[in-house]
Amino acid sequence: MPVSTTGSPNRDRRTTSAFRKGITIVAEFTWESALAELDRRRAAARELGGQRRIDRQHAQGRQTIRERITAAAKEFHEIGEFAVFEERSATGELLGKMPASYVCGLAQFGGRTVALGGEDFTVRAGAPQSYLDRMKGGLGGFVEDLAHEYRIPLVLFMEGIGGDVAAQAEKGHSYLVSSMSWQRSYELLSEVPVLAMVSGAAAGGTAGRTVLSHFSVMTKDSVLFAGGPPLVKRALGMDVDKEQLGGAKIHTGGSGAVDNLAEDEADAIEQMQTVLSYLPQSVWELPPRGEQTDPVDRRGDEILKIIPENRRRPYKVQKVIGEIVDRGSFFEVGGRWGKSVVTGYARMDGISVGVVASNSMHLGGALDAAAAEKQIRFVDICSTFHLPIIYLVDVPGFMVGPDAERGNVIRWGMRAIQSIIEAEVPVITIHVRKAYGMAVSATANPDSLCLRLAWPTAEWGDLPVEGGVEAGFSREIAAAEDPAEYRRAVEDRMHALADPWGTVEAFGVENMIDPRETREIVCAFINASRGLMETKRGPQQRRWSLRP
Repeated sequence: MPVSTTGSPNRDRRTTSAFRKGITIVAEFTWESALAELDRRRAAARELGGQRRIDRQHAQGRQTIRERITAAAKEFHEIGEFAVFEERSATGELLGKMPASYVCGLAQFGGRTVALGGEDFTVRAGAPQSYLDRMKGGLGGFVEDLAHEYRIPLVLFMEGIGGDVAAQAEKGHSYLVSSMSWQRSYELLSEVPVLAMVSGAAAGGTAGRTVLSHFSVMTKDSVLFAGGPPLVKRALGMDVDKEQLGGAKIHTGGSGAVDNLAEDEADAIEQMQTVLSYLPQSVWELPPRGEQTDPVDRRGDEILKIIPENRRRPYKVQKVIGEIVDRGSFFEVGGRWGKSVVTGYARMDGISVGVVASNSMHLGGALDAAAAEKQIRFVDICSTFHLPIIYLVDVPGFMVGPDAERGNVIRWGMRAIQSIIEAEVPVITIHVRKAYGMAVSATANPDSLCLRLAWPTAEWGDLPVEGGVEAGFSREIAAAEDPAEYRRAVEDRMHALADPWGTVEAFGVENMIDPRETREIVCAFINASRGLMETKRGPQQRRWSLRP
């Protein structure tokens, strides 16, 4: 029998609420009135914080959260769209109701099913939803539980103040922040890809949640900080503007708190989708294999032109990477900080890999604290999501000098070594040129298969010959009749002993290869490792707890 929409003598009585003013109206139930109420509330939810606040968001060159979701997601099934916030004056007077300050749900993002959510800055500047019985997202909440339970990636749009003094008025008392659980946010880092975009201002807890991700990106007009200018003024008596305090260039080019810089929101969304394409849905799966259109036996003839015959001259290692990996597949991560190491994702015969490379264009490729930290983070992500690592080595050692020591290069450098030792994925090391000192231990693991391939340009040892001669034979050189000539003679002898072929003949390195054959050889080993990687699915096992 069809359901009547006009009601009946025995129809139920239901209570509906006037959305904005909290006025209770008792009405008889009809399908027509019930669905009209649903539509009215849905329309009210889409008003966000009101047209004035939406206009202000647009005037600042930013989209609303719903516009971001529309631009990013092919499909979006919202959860909690009818949750509301009671807006009150400073004296506690009820002004009306507004949609809750978070929008979340299940989405199709870059062709993948993800849990997606973001703050609505037009409602209370995106403050946490302490007024709800259950958080929707932002600092834990439903959207993070969804990613955890369904084992799907989590995509976050971050724009909020992270905390709000008005919350204690809602609770009737102030609350201790340590009562807020971060457990789910940390659990997700070992389970599923977490990607975050900052557009606008991310402060306090919102800033903290941003960096708890595997890839983060912020638009060039955005800011991120633990506390904004008013708090800095109150605490330190300093007058700073938002850009000086935590502008995008600071965090993508100095602190490294955020991985990449984006021109605008469309660029940021595209970068997140690109990174996701290299990663699996969860650690219980392998990354999807891409197209296999680039021949594995393509020779890298350009490599001989890129690497200078003069070993003192730098070169663009990104160009070398481009000759080895699948054409056009390299996506650099963190390119504006920790510059003596280049990190990024690529594909080899369609298989996702992580690439780490010494950058001779910055500090001669010496590993400083920032570069070590960058390598640690990236290697850990590759190990978490089962991406084999290709490491191109041209490192003269740990960075030396007062600044390096103050930056704690030794601790960070040793952690870089630890990250490689702990990595549960194949590491294929290519010795391009220099490999000196302890920093070389951060490029391969002698306790695993440790496949190290060398090019004829490679050189290695405890110390570079020139500096090592000065350190080891300073007294003899000083006592010589002609110190300069004596130094040259010793250097010539040491260069002869440092001939890499001696190491190759002693099987101290696995093989010497023609650089033009690198792609074919690496693809063969990466393909051969697929069976191993099938057995590695699931969370990685940490063996040590040393952390800076």
